[in-house]
This record gives sequence, structure tokens and C-alpha cells, in this order.
Amino acid sequence: MSGLLALLDDVAAIAKVASASIDDIAGQAAKAGAKAAGAVIDDAAVTPKYVHGFQAARELPIVWKIARASIFNKLVILLPIAMLLSQFAPWVIPYFLLLGGLYLCFEGGEKVYHWLVPHDDLSDIDPETTTLDDTHLEEQRVKGAIKTDFILSAEIMTIILANIDPGSAWYFEAAVLGLAALVITLAVYGAVALIVKADDVGLAMAEGGRLSATRAVGRAVVRGMPGFMTVLTIVGTAAMIWVGGNIVVHAVGEIVWHGPYDFIHGVAVAAAGAIPAAAGFVEWLVTAVLDGIVGVVIGLLLIPVVGLFSRKDANAH
Repeated sequence: MSGLLALLDDVAAIAKVASASIDDIAGQAAKAGAKAAGAVIDDAAVTPKYVHGFQAARELPIVWKIARASIFNKLVILLPIAMLLSQFAPWVIPYFLLLGGLYLCFEGGEKVYHWLVPHDDLSDIDPETTTLDDTHLEEQRVKGAIKTDFILSAEIMTIILANIDPGSAWYFEAAVLGLAALVITLAVYGAVALIVKADDVGLAMAEGGRLSATRAVGRAVVRGMPGFMTVLTIVGTAAMIWVGGNIVVHAVGEIVWHGPYDFIHGVAVAAAGAIPAAAGFVEWLVTAVLDGIVGVVIGLLLIPVVGLFSRKDANAH
């Protein structure tokens, strides 16, 4: 009997350790995933355009194809690569972060430039796909969406890895990365599914609702979706610029120069000291604004550089 009680005690102790580990993994995944906000919001803002123009019955299947590929990319391709880098070449991670931060700055800066200098945007028109039937056009759109998602997923996974507590065991890092990647993907593509079907739901409510209030809500949803998409684009752009600038500042600090980080941190602390009642919020806000300024400046400077290389590549072909 005493042996059975001792065994039960051991099982209970193991269960407590396992429970604590799960809590730690979930906590680390939530904290590290929050740092990837810019890339996550951009993913949610960019993906609906790949579904635009298809029949309503194809919208959710297309979203599922992209989501399934995103999960595969994160868990089967990017997670093992991230773990190998973490274990055997951790010094490479800041350079990947720097590249990812520059990419976010460029994407955000390009959108700001297009708002400031409006012009016809033909980037979504692919002459090779405009004459294809719906099946082939869907394949091309899905491939394009998966490629974009892969770039953003690589950035998300790198940000998460960089924000896991140092000294963690490799299996703990892998669990945090896997959980965060899965939750982020489900959240992003769940949101995308809601966004692309909101018009249909609103129209159904407006035309078939039994109550006048239901019909009014449906009409409001249909009328409000264009504005919502505009707000989502603005928020996504702001998040890209802010997070991109923040990543670049931290990565440069780790690689070669602490000057920009020390300056921004010093200004934020000084501003927080001037308003002690809201010190935490003020420090965060000032840091975000200054990181955003860094991000938009870098992004605008990268536009002609990327354009130059794009022209060279086009001429080479």
C-alpha cells in the first residue's frame, strides 16, 4: 500500500512539473508572439487581397489552402531551421532579425510613399494570369499568397525565437516556437476568413433578416467593410514601421552599435520621468514613436535601392 501511495505521489509531482512547464511554454509563447505584432497584422492585412474577385463559394477553401501551407512552412521547414540556428549558430540570429526588420521597414515605407505620392498601382495585375480560367488563376493566387506568407512567417519565427528567455532548453524553445506559430496562424487565418466573408454575412442579414434591427446591422456591415479594410491597412502599415524600426535598432545594437538604442531609451525614460503618473505608457509610446520614425526613414531610403536592383534584374533578363 505504501508503495502505491509513493507511486501516486511521484505521478502527482510529475503532473505538477508538466503543468508548470505547459504554463511556462504558453506564457513564453504569448510574450514572444506579441513581439511579432507587426508581421502578424501585416499578414492579416495582406492575405484578403489574394481572395478578392473569386466566387463566394471558393473564398474559404482558398483561405484554408493558404493557412495549411502556412502551418506546414512554420512547423516543418522554419522551426527546424530556427532550432539549428539557435543551437549551432546563435550569432546569426541578429543578422536575420536585421534583414527582417529592413524588410518590414521597406514594406511600410513603400506604402507610406504610395499614400504621399499617389499613382496607378499595377502591382496586383499579372499579365500571365489575367487570361487564365478560374482554376488556374486560383492556383497562381494561392502560390503568390504562400510565397508572401513564407517571408512573413520566417520573420515571425525569428522574432519569437529571439524573445524566448535565454538559456532555455532546446526542447522548450521548440515547444514555444511550435505553439506560438500554431496559435498565430490560426488567429491570422481565422481573422482573414471572417474578413473575407463579412460582406456575404452582412448581405444575407440585410436581405433575409426577420427583424429590422438585423437588417440594419447587415447593411451597416456591408457599408462599413471598405472603411474597416482601410483602417486595417493603416494599422498594419503603422505596426510594420514601428516593429521594423524597433527590430533594426535592437539588431544593430547587438551586432555593432548601441548608439541608436541608447538614445531612444534615454529619451523615453526622460519623458516617462516627466509624467510619473503614466510613466510606463509614456515610455512605451515615446519608444514606439521614435522606433517608427527610424522605421519610416529607413523604409523610404530603401525604396530607390530596391528599385535600382529590380531594374538591374529586369535588364539582366
